[in-house]
Amino acid sequence: MATKHIPQRTCIACRTVRSKREFVRIVRTAANHIEADPTGKKAGRGAYLCRQRECWEAALENRRHLEQALRLETQIDPEDLARLREYGATLPPREITTAVQNKTE
Repeated sequence: MATKHIPQRTCIACRTVRSKREFVRIVRTAANHIEADPTGKKAGRGAYLCRQRECWEAALENRRHLEQALRLETQIDPEDLARLREYGATLPPREITTAVQNKTE
């Protein structure tokens, strides 16, 4: 029996490759707005970030990777940026135990 293909994506902040469902998609809409798309189903150009506060902070601090991934020709609108920061602040921080576990394996 063949296994089902699971789409893989890369976080634009930490470059971790995981299942698409483990990320939050950021989408550039047809109206050129940038917004979080937790369902991953909105139409538009997308980029992926881990569900960890540190990745969101890194991506929004140095927006070059985000702007490049979304193929933006202008800077991100300050209102869109504020909404993305608010969303990122609701995410949990990276778990220290996971990082320690990975080093011991």
